[in-house]
Amino acid sequence: MKKHHWLAGKKIAPAPVTPGITARELIDNAFLAYNGGRLREACRLFSEKMLAEDVTIGLSISGALTPAGLGCSCLIPLLEYGFVDWIVSTGANLYHDTHFALGMDLHQGSPFVDDVKLREDEIIRIYDVLFHYSVLLDTDKFYRELIMTPPFQKTMGTAEFHYLAGKFLDARQQALAGGSASQSPSSLLIAAYRAGVPVYTSSPGDSSVGMNVAAVALQGSQCKYDPNIDVNETAAIVFDATRGGKSAILILGGGSPKNFVLQTEPHIQEILGLPDSGHTYFIQMTDARPDTGGLSGATPAEAVSWGKVDPTHLPDAVVCYADSTVALPLLTAYALDAHAPRPLRRLYERREELMAALRGSATTR
Repeated sequence: MKKHHWLAGKKIAPAPVTPGITARELIDNAFLAYNGGRLREACRLFSEKMLAEDVTIGLSISGALTPAGLGCSCLIPLLEYGFVDWIVSTGANLYHDTHFALGMDLHQGSPFVDDVKLREDEIIRIYDVLFHYSVLLDTDKFYRELIMTPPFQKTMGTAEFHYLAGKFLDARQQALAGGSASQSPSSLLIAAYRAGVPVYTSSPGDSSVGMNVAAVALQGSQCKYDPNIDVNETAAIVFDATRGGKSAILILGGGSPKNFVLQTEPHIQEILGLPDSGHTYFIQMTDARPDTGGLSGATPAEAVSWGKVDPTHLPDAVVCYADSTVALPLLTAYALDAHAPRPLRRLYERREELMAALRGSATTR
């Protein structure tokens, strides 16, 4: 019987899993179908195409990933290897990330507990992560004191806000380590500061960090967020990436951060009227469905209709319907094994240059 072209794919005949197998070997050999297959595709797309020298990689983070330790275990290594060039995160992830920078304790627990009793004992629960109420109060105190310092007394974008916070936290960590700058960063904010990775928050008022900014404004603080800066800076990063190279997006979860990294292309094309084709590469880890109208589940094909994703590269778009707390460690382990570190782009330090290029193109169209 003549072999049909539909059957040109590799035959499913995996070898048994053995002791000592690496994460990369496991994914390549045992993740062959369904969302396991999509995770394998995502790992290969990330390692073989997105990590090329001419690709600028944006990361969006939603869901409570940092309190589960994924900032320390997975996100920091990606930054240090040069595998992430810019970030859009919920404010909550950065707020809880600060607990680690300040040396506070979060503990593994159980979701099957009496929350009324937890409230009486001043214990906070994020599903099965438990910590004392004082962790929130002490982190709030840190931010209020930090925001009242002179460097914060102005209007700024969230990337500058987080850079200044990371700078202070890094200095604090070094002081506690006896002045050693070689100690591994204890938080994502510190790692981003050291790597020159700009970190944006698409809804800065929607977190405890934003609430503390609002609180000190009642006391006369001049610290203010300007969302226009964030919209234009992120578009400038993508515009620069696609002039002589490619833009890639890695999306963990969905929500506002997902839309913010993707809306860079409609801002460039629709609003500013500049020619572009959309992001080249797209990976999303999500547990949401597209048919319920939730932004978290919007597919790459749908994003093509908005100009967010380049239609000629739609095969280079993978949606893996899996919990980020499961998929991200596997993706990180695979990438670190499969690809050498990339030179850091240090986009934070290039913001003015990138903005000048975008501004010049927008005014001469």
